[in-house]
Amino acid sequence: MVDKITPFLMFEGQAEAALDFYVGLIPGAAVKRLEHYGPGEPGQKGKVRIAFFTLAGQEFICIDSPARHQFSFTPSISLFVDCADEAEIERLFAALSEGGQVRMPLDNYGFSLRFGWVDDRFGVSWQLNFPAS
Repeated sequence: MVDKITPFLMFEGQAEAALDFYVGLIPGAAVKRLEHYGPGEPGQKGKVRIAFFTLAGQEFICIDSPARHQFSFTPSISLFVDCADEAEIERLFAALSEGGQVRMPLDNYGFSLRFGWVDDRFGVSWQLNFPAS
């Protein structure tokens, strides 16, 4: 029986910057555990070997992969965020889109009052939603 499923984000050298960004952006977010590669380990010394963090109560894991890959993140999997109000969706959209790519600008697309979709500067895809009550 499956006990738990945790989103896993694999970076290539930017895990700690992304972790700091996300935890600083989302109120109540926290780093639960952070380990760095040391001398003689397969990853670059000082990069993230493994980190556990929470965003809005959801646990995540991230690493800096010691191996280079021919792939990165894809918008086929995204983090969907229901925002409490318009100020929150505006703040998150501005921060996440800075240095990233806007897939759908903030607007009313008929299925919510405000919706926007961005890939942040680390390549992680976010759907931001201010739902109609």
